[in-house]
Amino acid sequence: MDFTWTPEQLELRDQAREVAGKAVARFGRHNDAWINGFSKEFAVEMGGLGWIGLTWPAEFGGGGRPPIDRLIIGEELIAAGAPIAAMWFADRQMGPALISYGRPDQQEAFLPGILSGETTWCIGMSEPNAGSDLAGLTTQAARDGDEFVINGQKIWTSFGEVADYCYLICRTSTEGPPHQGISEIIVPMDTPGIEVRPITDITTNRHFCEVFFTDVRVPADHLVGLEGNAFKQTMRQLEHERGGIDRLVSNHALYSMALERADTTDARVRQEIARLETGYRLGRVLVTREVLGQAPRGFSAATKCFCTEHEWRVAEFVARTFGAEATLWSDVTQGLLYAPGYTIMGGTSDIMRNILGERVLGLPREPR
Repeated sequence: MDFTWTPEQLELRDQAREVAGKAVARFGRHNDAWINGFSKEFAVEMGGLGWIGLTWPAEFGGGGRPPIDRLIIGEELIAAGAPIAAMWFADRQMGPALISYGRPDQQEAFLPGILSGETTWCIGMSEPNAGSDLAGLTTQAARDGDEFVINGQKIWTSFGEVADYCYLICRTSTEGPPHQGISEIIVPMDTPGIEVRPITDITTNRHFCEVFFTDVRVPADHLVGLEGNAFKQTMRQLEHERGGIDRLVSNHALYSMALERADTTDARVRQEIARLETGYRLGRVLVTREVLGQAPRGFSAATKCFCTEHEWRVAEFVARTFGAEATLWSDVTQGLLYAPGYTIMGGTSDIMRNILGERVLGLPREPR
Protein backbone atom coordinates (compact mmCIF):
# COMPACT_ATOMS: atom_id res chain seq x y z
CA MET A 1 0.00 0.00 0.00
CA ASP A 2 1.28 3.45 -0.91
CA PHE A 3 1.09 5.76 2.10
CA THR A 4 2.64 8.77 0.39
CA TRP A 5 0.60 11.93 -0.15
CA THR A 6 -0.22 13.12 -3.65
CA PRO A 7 1.30 16.47 -4.75
CA GLU A 8 -2.10 18.10 -4.23
CA GLN A 9 -2.34 16.68 -0.71
CA LEU A 10 1.16 17.86 0.11
CA GLU A 11 0.21 21.34 -1.08
CA LEU A 12 -2.92 21.24 1.09
CA ARG A 13 -0.89 20.11 4.10
CA ASP A 14 1.56 22.97 3.61
CA GLN A 15 -1.32 25.44 3.31
CA ALA A 16 -2.95 24.08 6.48
CA ARG A 17 0.37 24.26 8.33
CA GLU A 18 0.78 27.88 7.29
CA VAL A 19 -2.77 28.79 8.34
CA ALA A 20 -2.26 27.00 11.66
CA GLY A 21 1.01 28.80 12.34
CA LYS A 22 -0.51 32.21 11.67
CA ALA A 23 -3.50 31.38 13.88
CA VAL A 24 -1.24 30.38 16.77
CA ALA A 25 0.75 33.60 16.34
CA ARG A 26 -2.46 35.65 16.55
CA PHE A 27 -4.57 33.74 19.07
CA GLY A 28 -1.97 31.79 21.05
CA ARG A 29 -1.28 28.06 21.21
CA HIS A 30 -4.02 25.97 22.77
CA ASN A 31 -3.62 22.53 24.27
CA ASP A 32 -6.27 20.16 22.88
CA ALA A 33 -7.27 22.94 20.49
CA TRP A 34 -10.36 21.19 19.13
CA ILE A 35 -12.04 21.46 22.54
CA ASN A 36 -10.10 24.18 24.40
CA GLY A 37 -9.18 26.64 21.64
CA PHE A 38 -12.28 28.79 21.17
CA SER A 39 -12.29 31.68 18.69
CA LYS A 40 -15.39 32.73 16.76
CA GLU A 41 -13.20 34.98 14.62
CA PHE A 42 -11.03 32.08 13.50
CA ALA A 43 -14.13 29.93 12.92
CA VAL A 44 -15.45 32.56 10.47
CA GLU A 45 -12.05 32.57 8.76
CA MET A 46 -12.23 28.78 8.46
CA GLY A 47 -15.64 29.14 6.88
CA GLY A 48 -14.22 31.68 4.42
CA LEU A 49 -11.54 29.18 3.41
CA GLY A 50 -14.20 26.56 2.77
CA TRP A 51 -12.70 24.35 5.47
CA ILE A 52 -15.98 23.89 7.34
CA GLY A 53 -18.16 21.33 5.62
CA LEU A 54 -15.20 20.52 3.42
CA THR A 55 -16.42 16.98 2.75
CA TRP A 56 -20.17 17.65 2.79
CA PRO A 57 -22.00 17.14 -0.50
CA ALA A 58 -22.07 20.23 -2.70
CA GLU A 59 -25.88 20.26 -2.78
CA PHE A 60 -25.82 21.07 0.94
CA GLY A 61 -23.28 23.86 0.54
CA GLY A 62 -20.28 21.69 1.29
CA GLY A 63 -17.02 21.40 -0.57
CA GLY A 64 -17.58 17.88 -1.86
CA ARG A 65 -13.91 17.13 -1.15
CA PRO A 66 -12.57 13.67 -0.26
CA PRO A 67 -12.55 12.85 3.49
CA ILE A 68 -8.75 12.55 3.53
CA ASP A 69 -8.49 16.30 2.88
CA ARG A 70 -10.31 17.06 6.13
CA LEU A 71 -7.95 14.71 7.97
CA ILE A 72 -4.92 16.52 6.55
CA ILE A 73 -6.23 19.95 7.52
CA GLY A 74 -7.46 18.85 10.93
CA GLU A 75 -4.19 17.20 11.85
CA GLU A 76 -2.16 20.30 11.09
CA LEU A 77 -4.53 22.67 12.91
CA ILE A 78 -4.85 20.54 16.04
CA ALA A 79 -1.18 19.54 16.19
CA ALA A 80 -0.18 23.21 16.09
CA GLY A 81 -2.77 24.28 18.67
CA ALA A 82 -4.93 26.52 16.45
CA PRO A 83 -8.28 27.51 18.06
CA ILE A 84 -10.85 25.51 16.07
CA ALA A 85 -13.28 24.60 18.86
CA ALA A 86 -15.98 27.12 17.89
CA MET A 87 -16.68 25.19 14.68
CA TRP A 88 -15.38 21.68 15.31
CA PHE A 89 -18.44 19.96 16.83
CA ALA A 90 -20.84 21.32 14.22
CA ASP A 91 -18.53 20.44 11.35
CA ARG A 92 -17.80 16.98 12.73
CA GLN A 93 -21.26 15.93 13.92
CA MET A 94 -24.16 18.35 13.70
CA GLY A 95 -23.83 19.11 10.00
CA PRO A 96 -23.51 15.46 8.93
CA ALA A 97 -26.44 14.55 11.22
CA LEU A 98 -28.66 17.20 9.64
CA ILE A 99 -27.60 16.10 6.16
CA SER A 100 -28.43 12.46 6.97
CA TYR A 101 -31.58 12.84 9.07
CA GLY A 102 -32.79 16.44 8.88
CA ARG A 103 -35.65 17.74 6.80
CA PRO A 104 -34.94 20.13 3.90
CA ASP A 105 -36.28 23.10 5.88
CA GLN A 106 -33.94 22.25 8.79
CA GLN A 107 -30.99 21.95 6.44
CA GLU A 108 -31.84 25.30 4.90
CA ALA A 109 -32.23 26.93 8.31
CA PHE A 110 -29.13 25.60 10.11
CA LEU A 111 -26.44 24.47 7.66
CA PRO A 112 -25.47 27.92 6.29
CA GLY A 113 -24.59 29.24 9.78
CA ILE A 114 -22.43 26.19 10.41
CA LEU A 115 -20.67 26.51 7.06
CA SER A 116 -19.89 30.20 7.60
CA GLY A 117 -18.53 29.56 11.11
CA GLU A 118 -21.03 32.03 12.55
CA THR A 119 -22.95 29.58 14.76
CA THR A 120 -21.52 27.46 17.55
CA TRP A 121 -23.18 24.22 18.64
CA CYS A 122 -22.96 22.17 21.81
CA ILE A 123 -24.08 18.57 22.32
CA GLY A 124 -26.55 17.79 25.10
CA MET A 125 -25.67 14.17 25.66
CA SER A 126 -24.12 13.17 29.02
CA GLU A 127 -26.07 13.38 32.26
CA PRO A 128 -25.04 13.00 35.92
CA ASN A 129 -26.30 9.39 35.94
CA ALA A 130 -25.83 8.64 32.25
CA GLY A 131 -22.29 9.28 31.12
CA SER A 132 -21.06 6.49 28.89
CA ASP A 133 -24.46 4.75 29.11
CA LEU A 134 -26.50 6.84 26.72
CA ALA A 135 -29.56 4.61 27.12
CA GLY A 136 -29.73 5.68 30.77
CA LEU A 137 -30.54 9.33 30.05
CA THR A 138 -33.64 10.80 31.66
CA THR A 139 -33.96 14.36 30.28
CA GLN A 140 -37.49 14.40 28.90
CA ALA A 141 -39.21 16.19 26.06
CA ALA A 142 -42.97 15.92 26.36
CA ARG A 143 -45.16 16.73 23.38
CA ASP A 144 -47.59 19.58 23.95
CA GLY A 145 -49.37 20.44 20.72
CA ASP A 146 -46.86 21.83 18.27
CA GLU A 147 -44.11 22.11 20.91
CA PHE A 148 -41.87 19.94 23.04
CA VAL A 149 -41.57 20.83 26.73
CA ILE A 150 -38.10 19.87 27.96
CA ASN A 151 -37.10 19.16 31.56
CA GLY A 152 -33.85 17.67 32.83
CA GLN A 153 -30.13 18.19 33.24
CA LYS A 154 -27.06 17.70 31.09
CA ILE A 155 -23.43 17.80 32.19
CA TRP A 156 -20.00 18.02 30.52
CA THR A 157 -21.70 20.06 27.80
CA SER A 158 -18.72 21.72 26.16
CA PHE A 159 -19.38 25.37 25.21
CA GLY A 160 -22.88 25.34 26.63
CA GLU A 161 -22.24 28.87 27.89
CA VAL A 162 -21.39 30.32 24.46
CA ALA A 163 -23.22 28.03 22.03
CA ASP A 164 -26.04 29.26 19.83
CA TYR A 165 -27.70 25.84 19.63
CA CYS A 166 -27.76 22.63 21.62
CA TYR A 167 -28.17 19.37 19.74
CA LEU A 168 -30.12 17.67 22.52
CA ILE A 169 -30.37 13.93 23.02
CA CYS A 170 -33.45 13.36 25.16
CA ARG A 171 -36.23 10.94 25.97
CA THR A 172 -39.62 11.43 24.34
CA SER A 173 -41.04 8.12 25.57
CA THR A 174 -40.50 5.76 28.50
CA GLU A 175 -42.19 2.83 26.77
CA GLY A 176 -40.19 -0.24 25.80
CA PRO A 177 -36.46 -0.98 26.25
CA PRO A 178 -34.11 1.85 27.34
CA HIS A 179 -32.69 2.30 23.84
CA GLN A 180 -36.13 3.16 22.54
CA GLY A 181 -37.88 6.45 23.13
CA ILE A 182 -34.76 8.55 22.49
CA SER A 183 -34.99 11.59 20.20
CA GLU A 184 -32.75 14.39 18.92
CA ILE A 185 -34.02 17.96 19.12
CA ILE A 186 -32.38 21.27 18.17
CA VAL A 187 -32.68 23.71 21.07
CA PRO A 188 -31.74 27.41 20.67
CA MET A 189 -29.68 28.26 23.74
CA ASP A 190 -31.44 31.59 24.28
CA THR A 191 -34.76 29.81 24.92
CA PRO A 192 -36.35 30.73 28.30
CA GLY A 193 -35.92 28.10 30.99
CA ILE A 194 -32.30 27.19 30.19
CA GLU A 195 -29.70 27.71 32.92
CA VAL A 196 -26.01 27.16 32.14
CA ARG A 197 -23.42 26.73 34.88
CA PRO A 198 -19.80 26.59 33.65
CA ILE A 199 -17.53 24.09 35.40
CA THR A 200 -13.94 25.21 36.03
CA ASP A 201 -11.76 22.12 35.84
CA ILE A 202 -8.29 21.47 37.24
CA THR A 203 -6.70 22.95 34.11
CA THR A 204 -8.63 26.25 34.65
CA ASN A 205 -10.66 25.66 31.47
CA ARG A 206 -14.37 26.49 31.63
CA HIS A 207 -15.78 24.91 28.50
CA PHE A 208 -17.48 22.07 30.40
CA CYS A 209 -20.92 23.13 31.59
CA GLU A 210 -23.96 21.92 33.46
CA VAL A 211 -27.15 22.77 31.58
CA PHE A 212 -30.55 22.73 33.30
CA PHE A 213 -33.81 22.65 31.33
CA THR A 214 -36.95 23.76 33.16
CA ASP A 215 -40.15 23.76 31.09
CA VAL A 216 -38.17 24.75 28.01
CA ARG A 217 -40.51 25.03 25.04
CA VAL A 218 -39.14 24.23 21.60
CA PRO A 219 -41.09 23.99 18.32
CA ALA A 220 -41.89 20.38 17.45
CA ASP A 221 -40.42 20.91 13.99
CA HIS A 222 -36.97 21.09 15.65
CA LEU A 223 -37.10 17.29 16.01
CA VAL A 224 -34.39 15.70 13.85
CA GLY A 225 -35.21 12.35 12.34
CA LEU A 226 -37.71 9.93 13.83
CA GLU A 227 -39.28 10.64 17.20
CA GLY A 228 -38.36 7.98 19.74
CA ASN A 229 -36.07 6.17 17.33
CA ALA A 230 -32.90 8.26 17.33
CA PHE A 231 -30.56 5.90 19.18
CA LYS A 232 -29.05 4.70 15.90
CA GLN A 233 -28.73 8.31 14.75
CA THR A 234 -26.75 9.15 17.90
CA MET A 235 -24.57 6.07 17.52
CA ARG A 236 -23.71 7.25 14.02
CA GLN A 237 -22.75 10.62 15.48
CA LEU A 238 -20.41 8.90 17.91
CA GLU A 239 -18.74 7.09 15.02
CA HIS A 240 -17.75 10.56 13.71
CA GLU A 241 -16.68 11.66 17.20
CA ARG A 242 -14.59 8.67 18.24
CA GLY A 243 -12.65 7.88 15.08
CA GLY A 244 -11.25 11.28 14.14
CA ILE A 245 -7.75 12.74 14.03
CA ASP A 246 -8.59 14.88 17.08
CA ARG A 247 -8.30 11.72 19.18
CA LEU A 248 -4.66 11.24 18.17
CA VAL A 249 -2.88 14.60 18.02
CA SER A 250 -4.52 16.63 20.80
CA ASN A 251 -1.22 17.06 22.66
CA HIS A 252 1.17 16.80 19.72
CA ALA A 253 2.38 20.36 20.30
CA LEU A 254 3.58 19.35 23.77
CA TYR A 255 5.29 16.31 22.26
CA SER A 256 7.15 18.54 19.81
CA MET A 257 8.28 20.78 22.68
CA ALA A 258 9.49 17.75 24.65
CA LEU A 259 11.46 16.41 21.68
CA GLU A 260 13.56 19.58 21.72
CA ARG A 261 14.52 18.90 25.35
CA ALA A 262 14.79 15.12 25.31
CA ASP A 263 18.20 13.59 26.03
CA THR A 264 18.55 11.54 22.87
CA THR A 265 22.01 10.38 23.90
CA ASP A 266 20.17 8.02 26.26
CA ALA A 267 19.20 4.82 24.45
CA ARG A 268 16.14 4.42 26.68
CA VAL A 269 14.86 7.84 25.66
CA ARG A 270 15.44 7.06 22.00
CA GLN A 271 13.54 3.81 22.44
CA GLU A 272 10.59 5.63 24.02
CA ILE A 273 10.53 8.19 21.22
CA ALA A 274 10.56 5.34 18.71
CA ARG A 275 7.57 3.76 20.46
CA LEU A 276 5.65 7.02 20.39
CA GLU A 277 6.51 7.68 16.74
CA THR A 278 5.30 4.17 15.93
CA GLY A 279 2.12 4.87 17.90
CA TYR A 280 1.46 8.00 15.87
CA ARG A 281 1.81 6.07 12.65
CA LEU A 282 -0.43 3.23 13.80
CA GLY A 283 -3.02 5.69 15.07
CA ARG A 284 -2.97 7.58 11.79
CA VAL A 285 -3.61 4.34 9.88
CA LEU A 286 -6.58 3.58 12.16
CA VAL A 287 -8.00 7.08 11.73
CA THR A 288 -7.46 6.93 7.96
CA ARG A 289 -9.41 3.68 7.78
CA GLU A 290 -12.27 5.36 9.65
CA VAL A 291 -12.17 8.41 7.41
CA LEU A 292 -12.17 6.32 4.23
CA GLY A 293 -14.98 4.08 5.49
CA GLN A 294 -12.76 1.00 5.46
CA ALA A 295 -13.14 0.12 9.15
CA PRO A 296 -15.85 -2.30 10.33
CA ARG A 297 -18.97 -0.72 11.82
CA GLY A 298 -18.34 0.05 15.48
CA PHE A 299 -14.55 -0.16 15.11
CA SER A 300 -14.21 3.53 15.97
CA ALA A 301 -14.34 2.32 19.59
CA ALA A 302 -11.00 0.57 19.04
CA THR A 303 -9.58 3.57 17.18
CA LYS A 304 -10.60 5.93 19.98
CA CYS A 305 -9.24 3.59 22.65
CA PHE A 306 -5.83 3.17 20.97
CA CYS A 307 -5.40 6.82 20.05
CA THR A 308 -6.40 8.34 23.40
CA GLU A 309 -4.26 5.86 25.34
CA HIS A 310 -1.42 6.85 23.03
CA GLU A 311 -2.04 10.50 23.97
CA TRP A 312 -1.79 9.50 27.62
CA ARG A 313 1.61 7.90 26.93
CA VAL A 314 2.68 11.10 25.16
CA ALA A 315 1.72 13.10 28.26
CA GLU A 316 3.81 10.80 30.45
CA PHE A 317 6.81 11.28 28.15
CA VAL A 318 6.37 15.07 28.22
CA ALA A 319 6.13 15.06 32.02
CA ARG A 320 9.30 13.00 32.42
CA THR A 321 11.16 15.15 29.92
CA PHE A 322 10.25 18.43 31.61
CA GLY A 323 10.88 16.93 35.03
CA ALA A 324 10.39 19.22 38.03
CA GLU A 325 9.55 22.10 35.71
CA ALA A 326 6.32 20.30 34.84
CA THR A 327 5.13 20.86 38.42
CA LEU A 328 5.29 24.65 38.02
CA TRP A 329 2.19 26.20 36.47
CA SER A 330 2.55 26.87 32.75
CA ASP A 331 0.78 26.03 29.52
CA VAL A 332 2.71 22.75 29.54
CA THR A 333 1.42 21.89 33.01
CA GLN A 334 -2.09 22.80 31.91
CA GLY A 335 -1.84 20.41 28.98
CA LEU A 336 -0.52 17.60 31.17
CA LEU A 337 -3.35 18.03 33.65
CA TYR A 338 -5.80 17.56 30.81
CA ALA A 339 -4.38 14.13 29.95
CA PRO A 340 -6.73 12.04 32.18
CA GLY A 341 -9.64 13.34 30.12
CA TYR A 342 -8.44 11.74 26.89
CA THR A 343 -9.61 8.26 27.82
CA ILE A 344 -12.87 9.52 29.37
CA MET A 345 -14.34 12.00 26.86
CA GLY A 346 -16.50 10.34 24.24
CA GLY A 347 -16.71 7.13 26.28
CA THR A 348 -14.23 5.58 28.68
CA SER A 349 -11.68 3.03 27.52
CA ASP A 350 -13.52 0.31 29.44
CA ILE A 351 -16.73 1.13 27.58
CA MET A 352 -14.84 1.20 24.28
CA ARG A 353 -13.46 -2.28 24.96
CA ASN A 354 -16.95 -3.55 25.78
CA ILE A 355 -18.29 -2.11 22.52
CA LEU A 356 -15.43 -3.66 20.58
CA GLY A 357 -15.94 -7.06 22.20
CA GLU A 358 -19.71 -7.21 21.93
CA ARG A 359 -20.55 -5.30 18.74
CA VAL A 360 -17.47 -5.89 16.58
CA LEU A 361 -16.08 -9.24 17.72
CA GLY A 362 -19.48 -10.66 18.70
CA LEU A 363 -18.31 -11.92 22.09
CA PRO A 364 -21.02 -12.96 24.56
CA ARG A 365 -21.95 -10.67 27.41
CA GLU A 366 -20.76 -11.74 30.83
CA PRO A 367 -23.71 -13.28 32.70
CA ARG A 368 -24.93 -11.32 35.71
